[in-house]
Amino acid sequence: MLSRRTFLAAGSASLLSSQTGPARPNLVLFLSDDHGFYDSPVYGSRAVRTPNMELLAKDGLVFTEAFTGSPTCVPSRSILMSGLLPARNGALPNHSGLTPGVPTMPTFLKAAGYDVVHFGKSHFQPASSFPDWTTVPSEIKGGPLNADLDTTVVDKWLAARAASNSAKPVCLVVCSHSPHVYWRQNEGYDPAKVELPPTFADTPETRSERTKYYSDITFADQQLGEVYRSCNRHLSRNTLFLYTSDNGAQWPFAKWSLYDAGIHMPFLAVWPDVISPGARTDAMISFCDLMPTFIDLAGGRTPVGLDGKSFAPVLLGKAKQHRTEIYAAHSGDKDFNVFPTRCVRTKQFKYILNLHPEFKYTTHIDVAGPNNGRIYFDSWVAKAKSASGAAAVVRRYHEHPAEELYDVKADPHEMRNLAGEPKHSAVLRELRGKVRAWMKAQGDEGKVFGNPRLLSGVKVKESK
Repeated sequence: MLSRRTFLAAGSASLLSSQTGPARPNLVLFLSDDHGFYDSPVYGSRAVRTPNMELLAKDGLVFTEAFTGSPTCVPSRSILMSGLLPARNGALPNHSGLTPGVPTMPTFLKAAGYDVVHFGKSHFQPASSFPDWTTVPSEIKGGPLNADLDTTVVDKWLAARAASNSAKPVCLVVCSHSPHVYWRQNEGYDPAKVELPPTFADTPETRSERTKYYSDITFADQQLGEVYRSCNRHLSRNTLFLYTSDNGAQWPFAKWSLYDAGIHMPFLAVWPDVISPGARTDAMISFCDLMPTFIDLAGGRTPVGLDGKSFAPVLLGKAKQHRTEIYAAHSGDKDFNVFPTRCVRTKQFKYILNLHPEFKYTTHIDVAGPNNGRIYFDSWVAKAKSASGAAAVVRRYHEHPAEELYDVKADPHEMRNLAGEPKHSAVLRELRGKVRAWMKAQGDEGKVFGNPRLLSGVKVKESK
């Protein structure tokens, strides 16, 4: 595990940025919450309205193979800010937070001469791990987490900074609460025209809730556009502006799972005069790569021992590829979701290791309140009583085999498990070995956090 002491000791051995590009750009990360990869026209949707995401795609670079290393809020954000994957940064289950002493991105950027400022939703835990950024409070009162993004505050702060003629570069981390539940009421979407993945049961309740999710995406997109325009007004052209989300949407087979709907993320990059407008890349990147990329572009000292590596060459047009495989982990989210699982994802295949297939998979969706997903999930359960298709969906949601293997090119929604097919046995062995070796290298013992439910219906106490 990387510590502040390790960073200071290794500083003289670390390398300064080797990238030749515009010196010390401003860095902006806009992070939405629970926005699924497919839910924008940028990535193929014909139903969701995201004009500002489309504007960023037109102005810059679309990443088609960006992944988080964990499909829940706090672990995902911990990866972004530490450059380390969950077993090494300490944030394995949701709401656990970084191990004290693990240094975070603001510390390295401050050392490189940057002002680092955070707006909007936090879930960067614990607060003591982020001593080197300034959090600007929202003027919005009583929001879902009492820390909603107030884009007028962002604009005012940027205007004041521009007026001061500050010569220091800045890094902004701007976080929207949307489209995390609770979703907004439907704002102009037709339930008959929503897009339902083949993993879903089609019910009126599902379609109605889908319109609310879409409406909240459109609201997040509105906030994205407001912040993007503020940055264009008040920051120099030498500004790298990124958009992504922390993990997949709060729908079955997405958030809290290692299917692509949970870990495959939208990711857009705009950098005038550096990134060619309207470009796309299939370079595979992981969220653990963000911190070393920002440090690299800032001309700072990248610490040794990170899981991440800079993808600045991709942004600068010097490389077309970055990674050949992505690793991800999920452990649980309190007692709502106790189901430790690990995976490796290549460009063609996904291997998932479910460490306790005897556990019943549950999430907030099926065991928490109505606005978390029960409104539609209960309709799936009701439909399952008379429809075999819905019954299969509900059963697949709760029951997972020890191993899953998918050809994600041929089967992007991961519907057909190839783990038992002899012709894929060599791929299965190879990827199984990679996950086991990765877990060992990470010091990941597959610990169970929380009190799992067994498929038999018995609830067992947390293992110590």
